[in-house]
Amino acid sequence: MTDINKPYIGRYAPSPTGPLHFGSLVAAVASYLDARSHDGRWLLRMEDLDKPREMPGAADAILHMLDAYGFEWDGSILYQSQRHDRYQAVLDRLIAADWVYPCNCSRREVAEIARAGIEGPVYPGTCRQGLSQQRAARAWRIKTDAAHLVFNDQIQGMFDHHMQRDVGDFILKRADGQFAYQLAVVVDDADQGITHVVRGADLLNSTSRQILLQYSLHLPSPHYAHIPVVAGADGQKLSKQTGALAISETNAAQMLVQAMRFLGMNTPDELEKESLDTIWHWAKLHWHLEAVPRQLSVLPEQSGHL
Repeated sequence: MTDINKPYIGRYAPSPTGPLHFGSLVAAVASYLDARSHDGRWLLRMEDLDKPREMPGAADAILHMLDAYGFEWDGSILYQSQRHDRYQAVLDRLIAADWVYPCNCSRREVAEIARAGIEGPVYPGTCRQGLSQQRAARAWRIKTDAAHLVFNDQIQGMFDHHMQRDVGDFILKRADGQFAYQLAVVVDDADQGITHVVRGADLLNSTSRQILLQYSLHLPSPHYAHIPVVAGADGQKLSKQTGALAISETNAAQMLVQAMRFLGMNTPDELEKESLDTIWHWAKLHWHLEAVPRQLSVLPEQSGHL
């Protein structure tokens, strides 16, 4: 794990697939306050790898909204779309170390042979025995083998994953040449010196995959804390894909306070009427990660916001 004596470096990493909504604001507030309450740095990363899903202008709109809400990030913004050579160099290291293998199974074939895991199908390693001669396009998968990972999330508690059974050999680079999120985020966290990751619980099951990659690459693992995701009325995660409404800068003070309440902070009613500087000053003094609900998701009415 990360050396506890290292200065705190946190990060926020939105995907520019649409404007910020309340769920993404909550995640930003949590990571920002945890960093600032430890006198740490807070870096901003744009996870713009998946160009087909990217919304034109979304990256700039996200930056504008974060600025309008009073977030202050340190250093320059890292854009994943500019780092393909770096990811390829890391993949080449894994290939040379025999940690990965090529795979040209189609999605349909995977669906037919895979069984259910903790998050999606568990690929049984078919192409470890050799590639099909019918297709040239290749993805690259990491060998999970008998890896057994136990990690302690600072909010959600202990997790125990047997990688081959629970996850299977997962993709690091797709057949279309697109690098997978799991590889990119591990490389970026290491290159940026990230010591603490505070993010939504929808990424909780990605953590063991990222720790396995960190181990394979001899990289340190950050401390992880997964906040509950904001759920819609149907119980599903509030997201851009499910039509979550964009936040507005016209009621930034109110929305900030509501996000803090969602995270378990006992904000005074009059705080919504204060300036953004006053709200942030109060929040940095009163932030406690231990107050965040130890749940995977929270409905709006349960948190008392909106």
